[in-house]
Amino acid sequence: MTDWLNSLPEAARAYLEGRRLDEVECIISDLPGIARGKAVPASKFLRQDNFHLPDSIFYQTITGDWGEAAGEEGFIERDMILKPDMSTATAAPWTGDWTLQVIHDAYDRDGAVIPFSPRNVLKRVVDLYHAQGWEPVVAPEMEFYLVARNVDPAQEIQPMMGRSGRPAAARQAYSMTAVDEFGPVIDDIYDFAEAQGFEIDGITQEGGAGQLEINLRHGDPVKLADEVFYFKRLIREAALRHDCFATFMAKPIADEPGSAMHLHHSIIDMETGNNLFSGPQGGETDAFYHFIGGLQEHLPAAIAVLAPYVNSYRRYVRDHAAPINLSWGRDNRTTGIRVPISDPEARRVENRLAGMDCNPYLGIAASLACGYLGMMHELRPEKQQRGDAYDGEPDIPQVMGQALDLFDEASDLRNVLGEEFCRVYGIIKRSEYEEFLQVISPWEREHLLMNV
Repeated sequence: MTDWLNSLPEAARAYLEGRRLDEVECIISDLPGIARGKAVPASKFLRQDNFHLPDSIFYQTITGDWGEAAGEEGFIERDMILKPDMSTATAAPWTGDWTLQVIHDAYDRDGAVIPFSPRNVLKRVVDLYHAQGWEPVVAPEMEFYLVARNVDPAQEIQPMMGRSGRPAAARQAYSMTAVDEFGPVIDDIYDFAEAQGFEIDGITQEGGAGQLEINLRHGDPVKLADEVFYFKRLIREAALRHDCFATFMAKPIADEPGSAMHLHHSIIDMETGNNLFSGPQGGETDAFYHFIGGLQEHLPAAIAVLAPYVNSYRRYVRDHAAPINLSWGRDNRTTGIRVPISDPEARRVENRLAGMDCNPYLGIAASLACGYLGMMHELRPEKQQRGDAYDGEPDIPQVMGQALDLFDEASDLRNVLGEEFCRVYGIIKRSEYEEFLQVISPWEREHLLMNV
């Protein structure tokens, strides 16, 4: 066991130093991004090379129902072989004993990757970049709300009670005092992140009441998606310690800004190590413009992945800190595609359309897929937006059904993400959407019951 422990990532070794490992959580992301798997005694984990879960975990909707996505052989719940990626081994510091989490990859009995496993989808897209000699680099920004405990879905979500004893009812963007209100929760987030070996680039108060943003350092897309996957659980656990909930809903509170997962992209030439978005003299390259052109061309079809729920589309509201169209601009936060201020070496493109409710593996994969298609087909973007993009007309899907229609028809995008993944994803999301359409909302009862 000593040799095995010595092979763990540094943070995991530090966490277990002088302690006895009790349990290992063997986990994998399903389509919504929920961690599925098994918790096993450490001694058993050391003896096993893999474990099994049924492929039906990828046919499950966010409500726990099942989509008819099993294929020609029917719903027989065939076992997948799940193999650990030990580079992802990390602490679960909120548990009562000494526990590690390990992310697994999914294969079939013949050793082929399961094409609708989200981590495999992202790896597929990254491999397409590598085949061209390109190294994609991403940096996610995570927005979320800390809210009062809510166990009754009929009740509106309210901001949490701050350290001062007052609810976080005011919008105080970038206020340090507002950040201090959530100090105990943030302290636990930092402690958990340190135990797990994650580097936080910064925490800020965002524009909503009780809304925070965590920025992560740029790096490998799969590694960063793993971190966001881990962070969602970490943040929820930190909040629960302080009698509040952390929510990653795209739009949890009416009249407040939504929560995004802004994605910063750059591409490195694997041979030279140079940023492909910057030329020898520091100017913007054709690859830079082609990447933006690909986002503009293919994001409408990818919205079904970046905005995966009915609630997601409530975020795209004019003048509410979320884009309504696919315009692009330099240092312009009203656009859907933003080019931040940077040195040529750090030139990057920010996709501001992804919601924080999307699966991080799939959201990053879909965004990279759009840029890849732009670079491969040498697409040119529309003219730069130089003013307020909210003055323009919306040009992204406004409802889930419209987004799914575009996704179904997007042959180029589906080819990059994998047709089998797209087939399963579309069926599951249709099932969720149709289930939602059966629900009669309070708004309908209030305004239609006696008036129509």
